[in-house]
Amino acid sequence: MTPRDKPAVFQLLALLEARYALRVLWALRDGHAQTFRLLQDSVGGVTPNTLNTRLKELRAAELVTHGPDGYVITPLGADLARRLNELPAFAHKWAAGQTKKSVPPPSPLNGDIDARTPAG
Repeated sequence: MTPRDKPAVFQLLALLEARYALRVLWALRDGHAQTFRLLQDSVGGVTPNTLNTRLKELRAAELVTHGPDGYVITPLGADLARRLNELPAFAHKWAAGQTKKSVPPPSPLNGDIDARTPAG
């Protein structure tokens, strides 16, 4: 990542790290419109106030819009969702690795051994 990329990446991450923002995008990723109530059920556990706030933020970011049938992901939001489609495969791989975690070998970078003296 170049220094020029950082502000845009950090701005997007700040938007997406807001509670339930990713869940809203994930719920709308199939392109079908959802009413507020249906979206609330799809996201699960979100209060109406929080969902309303997230929807306002995502609409301002042009990732979600509101049409006659409810909320729908925009083409820009769909582009982001397509990029996030790799997330489930990565999540399964990551979770499997978490259960197999082992203690890393000693490393001078971790302060485990003195890098100036040979081991043994």
